[in-house]
Amino acid sequence: MQRIKLFLASSSELKEDREQFEIFIYRKCKAWFDKGIFLHLDIWEDYMDAMGENGLQSEYNKAVTGCDLFVMLVHNKVGKYTAEEFEKAFGSFKDNKKPFIFTYFKTPYTTQDRADLQSLWAFEDKLNALKHFKTEYKNIEGLREHFGNQLEKLGANGFVEFKNESTQAPAAQNITTITNTATTTGNGNIIIQDVTGNDINITG
Repeated sequence: MQRIKLFLASSSELKEDREQFEIFIYRKCKAWFDKGIFLHLDIWEDYMDAMGENGLQSEYNKAVTGCDLFVMLVHNKVGKYTAEEFEKAFGSFKDNKKPFIFTYFKTPYTTQDRADLQSLWAFEDKLNALKHFKTEYKNIEGLREHFGNQLEKLGANGFVEFKNESTQAPAAQNITTITNTATTTGNGNIIIQDVTGNDINITG
């Protein structure tokens, strides 16, 4: 069983989209399970509100650097913790060629808060400088369709290794043949053999 770890980063404003994305990954996991693939999704709601040795954010960052796919959802702003998670993911990618990074911007934005918009524009500028291009989506259906296609492409490129059911050896079958021969003398005898091959001799 190949385990693919995903980390989903986003601000609290996209709670509904995160929930729908989690449902989508769960359904994809069920569809791929018989092919030998298990999709494990981490979102920040999964973690306890307890401080780790170096703070709770350090636990998120640890999950980010240990994942295979990093997915980031952005709408009206980019909070400092979400930005920090992206930095961790990108740094890990430069060093280890993983995780693969996907950034999704929900459009159009719906805020007039100048500080929020500045954080959004600054992050867009960062992506442009890194030559990492964003993907826009308008609703959860568009997000599911695009990311689902990306998963299929990863499978086609060998990153996801599907189990080839046609090459599996058939299950071994134990077949035992028992041959028993019974003999008797005299007339009017009846011989019955039970399933273990024992003779039952009834003399008339």
